[in-house]
Amino acid sequence: MSESIPVLVVEDEPLLRLDIADSLQDAGFLVFEAGNSADAIAILMEHHEIRLVFTDVDMPGGMDGIKLAAYIRDRWPPLKIIVTSGYRRVTQDDIPAESRFFSKPYDIRKVVRSMHEMLAA
Repeated sequence: MSESIPVLVVEDEPLLRLDIADSLQDAGFLVFEAGNSADAIAILMEHHEIRLVFTDVDMPGGMDGIKLAAYIRDRWPPLKIIVTSGYRRVTQDDIPAESRFFSKPYDIRKVVRSMHEMLAA
């Protein structure tokens, strides 16, 4: 990949965030990281080049990953969104249109493939 595509990983567990960020960097993405929804929104407001958000559902604070995904869709409609959870069952009706869901543990190769497909559309 000639140019790194900027993505934002939102995950409150530091080791999981580091793992997915490293895997995405290895796959050629430019990765921004946030530990909660408030930080994610601040990063998105500052970095308009971000094209995709990969967010966990369960996070501390007033906004979980599903609410964050809805907020992102309303505020930044072109952004692609992937939601993940190891605890909650999430249906397509729970997340914005054209978003995707992966249950944990996810196969990073499938996540990367989905990111490329979503960004190519």
